[in-house]
Amino acid sequence: MKRINFKSAALLVASGLVLVGCQTTGDTSDDTAGDVAGESGVYEGTGEGRNGNIVTKVTIEDGKIKAIDVIESSETERLAEPVYEQLREEMIARNSTEVDSVSGSTMTSEGYINSVTNALDENNVELTEATDQSEASDSQTGQLDEEYTYDVVVVGAGGAGFSAAIEAAEQGYSVTIIEKMPVTGGNTLISGGEMNAPGNWVQEKLGIDGDSTDIYYEDTMEGGNNEGNPELVRLMADSALASAEWLKDEVNVEFLDDQLFQFGGHSFQRALIPVGHTGQELIDKMEAKADELGIDIYTETEAQSLLTTDDAVSGVVATNHDQEVIFNAEQGVILTTGGFGSNVEMRTEANEEYDDRYGTTNSPGATGDGIIMAQEVGATVDNLEHIQTYPVSNPKTGEISLLADSRFDGAALINQEGERFVEELERRDVISKAIIDQTGGYAYQVWDQTLGEETGTLEAHQRELEQLQEQDLIYVADTLEEGAEYWDIPVEQFMETVEKINAYAESGEDPDFNHRKGLAPIKDAPFYFQKAAPSVHHTMGGLVINEYAEVLNESGEPIKNLYAAGELTGVIQGANRLGGNAITDIITFGRIAGKRIGHH
Repeated sequence: MKRINFKSAALLVASGLVLVGCQTTGDTSDDTAGDVAGESGVYEGTGEGRNGNIVTKVTIEDGKIKAIDVIESSETERLAEPVYEQLREEMIARNSTEVDSVSGSTMTSEGYINSVTNALDENNVELTEATDQSEASDSQTGQLDEEYTYDVVVVGAGGAGFSAAIEAAEQGYSVTIIEKMPVTGGNTLISGGEMNAPGNWVQEKLGIDGDSTDIYYEDTMEGGNNEGNPELVRLMADSALASAEWLKDEVNVEFLDDQLFQFGGHSFQRALIPVGHTGQELIDKMEAKADELGIDIYTETEAQSLLTTDDAVSGVVATNHDQEVIFNAEQGVILTTGGFGSNVEMRTEANEEYDDRYGTTNSPGATGDGIIMAQEVGATVDNLEHIQTYPVSNPKTGEISLLADSRFDGAALINQEGERFVEELERRDVISKAIIDQTGGYAYQVWDQTLGEETGTLEAHQRELEQLQEQDLIYVADTLEEGAEYWDIPVEQFMETVEKINAYAESGEDPDFNHRKGLAPIKDAPFYFQKAAPSVHHTMGGLVINEYAEVLNESGEPIKNLYAAGELTGVIQGANRLGGNAITDIITFGRIAGKRIGHH
């Protein structure tokens, strides 16, 4: 697999980024600090990134930056490493901290840049004269060719894009994926990665009987207010198990063999859970498969428009930084660019409710590019007004909380008055609205140590726990009364609620809200009180496709050689997406697009 990152291939063979955990190193004592250019020393600085502090160790020799090591970071490692590497290379090449942020990773970039700047400023370090930016760029940049030709061009390197590319390559086609972000993965990478598949092997092992594709189909249709395309929802339901088995057997994705999730709106526990409880397992294995098949991936390469020849899509015009690059596609283009959850303007135009008051759980790259490009060549859209929020998200950053996945095994949601107010396994849209209607527009998810250990969420998401503690969004209490007092929840009312929860957990009945799986008891210290609020999570609307993943025009006819899969399509989920259905959707229709392309 040829991998072109950042400004040049040369950056890929540069010395690696060093991440050494939270250890503090380097010399920042007063006797090494000064204000004379040309000095040498090792200095530490801190900047605030998207998720918390970024601490760097900066090595200076004779007034020149020689090395920058990250010694502490709260950022998502797989997303942040390429950003750190690019900025480090540019700073060293220019001998300056005055560099531009990496597109799509502004907060992480600024945190890194500020940490290096602070390391120098706080120790009165002056660098020798900076190298001219154009000269530094010229020394680093290995320009892409002006034009490339492949059989298949896939736009977007998330789960749908990799699925499509792998299947197309398996047919013998030459395939490339172009991705505007500095790292692959998209929303799949930062998701929990759970995938609904009725009749799966874990259900069989756990003795979960009675599930079927028919029940899954009905759950999905009802969950979307019966606004999904019945034919395509049926296709997804009937293909779900085969898609999961393909991931397991062909792509080598590992799923837990002793645990399933039952997301809100589902009649059974049917969601497979990848090891690590995140989508990174899927993306890592898909990227390895793409490597094996010789699929070329161009990151930081943003598709701008589609090329057409004789009314057929024939390629993509893209930019890699300031360079325009044409990717010709002899068999066709597959769009897998995701939804528009990170595009506030597009969100607000589709539904004025979801303006900048809401954060988003999405990747910064989810800005609706594929939808816009396809519309420019005549594609029709549907359901754009349907936008979903995820109920249990970080109120400060908007990020989805994976630590709070204990909710799917019985954790409780409590309002500021110390009372439950909704069934915790209701649909996401129902829970989100219920939370917004509570005092302050937030809620607390409460669970105990036993549930955290049994679900594996505490072990899998320890870093998120630490981050939430740093942000004062979770309190770990030795007693229930202590936790309630910390958040100013009326203790007497809260204890009455907990007493009810424990009784309902023992009886298996929930007369208040009819919890469909059963509440978990809250008995064993320590106790976790997590503050949460809804955040924009999924955009259900987008391009209209058929059963072959072909993009349709306003007359309902396929646009020749143009395919789409994943969140940028608007006909599967209806008015609301049930949890665990995104991965099933993107894998199923990504595979269909990859198999269908070239067979008109």
